[in-house]
Amino acid sequence: MIQTNFDLKPFNTFGISVKADRFATFSSIEELQTVLSEHQNEPLLILGGGSNLLLTKDFHGLVLKNELCGIRVITETEDDAIIESGAGETWHNFVMKCIELNLSGLENLSLIPGSVGASPMQNIGAYGVEIKDCFESLSAYHIESGEIHTFNKEACAFGYRESVFKHHFKGQYVICSVSFRLKKNAVVNTSYGAISSELEKLGIEQPSIRDVSNAVIAIRQSKLPDPKVIGNAGSFFKNPIVENAVYDAIKLNYPEVPFYPVDEHHGKLAAGWLIEKAGWKGKKIDTYGVHTLQALVLVNYGGSTGNQIYDLSSQIILDIESKFGVTLEREVNIL
Repeated sequence: MIQTNFDLKPFNTFGISVKADRFATFSSIEELQTVLSEHQNEPLLILGGGSNLLLTKDFHGLVLKNELCGIRVITETEDDAIIESGAGETWHNFVMKCIELNLSGLENLSLIPGSVGASPMQNIGAYGVEIKDCFESLSAYHIESGEIHTFNKEACAFGYRESVFKHHFKGQYVICSVSFRLKKNAVVNTSYGAISSELEKLGIEQPSIRDVSNAVIAIRQSKLPDPKVIGNAGSFFKNPIVENAVYDAIKLNYPEVPFYPVDEHHGKLAAGWLIEKAGWKGKKIDTYGVHTLQALVLVNYGGSTGNQIYDLSSQIILDIESKFGVTLEREVNIL
């Protein structure tokens, strides 16, 4: 059923109140085909969990919420299994299901907000893991032709928080399902320092995938605000990849600056560290600001507009460029 003049506040984790001319949900390909055939040549926005989105204005078109659900193991061998999830499943619930089945590979990505369908669009990642590490394929509905197309890892062209769906194919497809190849014999990744520390604190020397998941959940809950309590979209900025010379220049004044080599000539700086050093962490302006525990997270304490939060992000970008000679890039999609 199409609803008109629909408030999208409950459907974005920033809790921004903007209106959509029309809104509907779909839980099958047939429902998707029907509603699209009735609203051809109309601006279209597909919503998953609304967790990587900043809405700055009303949407004059059709908003469709993806509710394609279902999780199943497609094939399995002695060593691994391919598990498929509907794009509308909640990402964290899917990760918990994989752990329940004792399939490893995604446990470091526990508690990331959003839907399964959004995961390959962003190539989501955390604590030393990205979904491309165990991604198998996805199926997507081609809006113009009405055909279902399959994309393997190469076709998705994954990069750092990037995929072909963010640029080249933006707005052309609706992701329907995503498949991952996961290990039956767990090879846990605890290389990210905070995980090791958390496990050590719990006295766990030989962690299971559930132990790693619990450690990640504890870490995230300790420093990231719950979107149900404080509006936010998680990390607002990407960690910038810079030339070694840029790092060397910053290191002259800040010897403690974190730096993670990417290749011989480039490395990754921690955007949160830069923002905190520039004095933005915990800064509050009326009903919005920068989170008190994690400088990467911009927050809506209630009643803020998307434009206010966007303007705050612009001020931060300019300040970091002025202080460090580094240009931050927004990770969140702006509409």
